[in-house]
Amino acid sequence: MTPDLSSKIEGLFVGKVADRWPGKPPSAIQKDPATGTQGIGAHGFVQDAQADLEVHGGADKAIHHYAFDHYAAWQAEGLIPDGTRPAAFGENISTIGLTEDTLCIGDILKLGTATVQISQGRQPCWKLGLHTGQDKMPYLFQKTGRTGWYYRVLDEGTAGVGDSITLVERPQPNWTVRQVTQARLTKRITPNDAALLADMPELAAGWRLAFAKMAAGHVKEDTSKRLSGPGLGN
Repeated sequence: MTPDLSSKIEGLFVGKVADRWPGKPPSAIQKDPATGTQGIGAHGFVQDAQADLEVHGGADKAIHHYAFDHYAAWQAEGLIPDGTRPAAFGENISTIGLTEDTLCIGDILKLGTATVQISQGRQPCWKLGLHTGQDKMPYLFQKTGRTGWYYRVLDEGTAGVGDSITLVERPQPNWTVRQVTQARLTKRITPNDAALLADMPELAAGWRLAFAKMAAGHVKEDTSKRLSGPGLGN
């Protein structure tokens, strides 16, 4: 039985590719409030952009959703200033009441008039550290599990602030976003569970491949470029 789970879009944000940091690749992590009704296509909000489509965006990472519920913890830990508003982490959607613990990989939700599906959690990269002014933020995202998640778009449509986001189907009730994301980022998973995730059709293709490697006993992965940036930590 699908749980009765719903929230409202508290914030909707889009961004453009810009040169943010001297000597570093461009980024679209800066997201600004979008007013009115926004179109949602196969690769996310029509007005949104991503700088590096190899690691951001694409069909399996079309929209990034982050729970505003986590902001209080980041503020209490002194990692973001008091009063920080949504989009501090480059998210497209902000809500209250939906988290990595209440949602599962594969969940299908109605987002405004569009239909979306949770495809994977977020793998934080070095840009998050520069954007927040906290070099350790990518590591802390991994440690805390407060990563947010990505949607693929099943049916295109529109959405705006105040619209509902409602769970309509849960094909994988045993795999929360938190469980799968922490397993992906920490490699702490049994070979049997890794094999199950490698065969999960709702999971993003890149993550299925990663879990297939874990199931075969290959758990070493060089994350230095993702976490530290080009030319660092290699």
